[in-house]
Amino acid sequence: MTKAEHSPRFDRRTTIKWMLAAAASMRLRAATAAQPENSGPLHHNGPAHGYGTDPNLQTPYSPGMLWPLTLNPTQRRCATALSDVIIPADPYSPSASSVGVVDFIDEWISAPYPEQVTDRAIVIPGLAWIDAEAQRRYGHDFAALDASGQDAICKDICYQPEASAQFQQGAAFFARFRDLTAGGFYTSPAGTKDLGYIGNMPLAKFDGPPFEVLKQAGLA
Repeated sequence: MTKAEHSPRFDRRTTIKWMLAAAASMRLRAATAAQPENSGPLHHNGPAHGYGTDPNLQTPYSPGMLWPLTLNPTQRRCATALSDVIIPADPYSPSASSVGVVDFIDEWISAPYPEQVTDRAIVIPGLAWIDAEAQRRYGHDFAALDASGQDAICKDICYQPEASAQFQQGAAFFARFRDLTAGGFYTSPAGTKDLGYIGNMPLAKFDGPPFEVLKQAGLA
């Protein structure tokens, strides 16, 4: 598959395929650059080990209640614009940012656990990179660009295997940010509706798996 086949304003069905492929592949672990000085609050006790006690499911948790959040206003604006390039609004469902994807990403990269700490070291420098690239090309931050400017930058980083050397940092960041955006969106109520997922709903009755499914599984 060539880079030309990857449109920067991705339709949701393509994003689903990427999300599922990402879940089955090795996760990106290496940080692509050092963290900038304004990369957000540090955790005073260092990386956490284990996940502690079970949450109180009667408590309405909100972002920032469990640990300090990371993204500053400039980073949030960039993340909002980029998440909406990846999953824009369409006639069937809303955009990524409108269902809280940026809050999800901020909460995720702020958590003091090893995987989230690794992602933080990718996302924060990546947001800085994409703003710097927008400034270099157009003299404005990424969020201030029109659709054509945002698309032009994303086209150069949306497919990491074919990204040129000068765009490898941006492409590594984009790959991880795209997966986080898809994960946040498709676990929201709007995202599960867009998928057609009907789980976690009470049924008046359950007649068992369809015969065709049992037959395919060798159980009928």
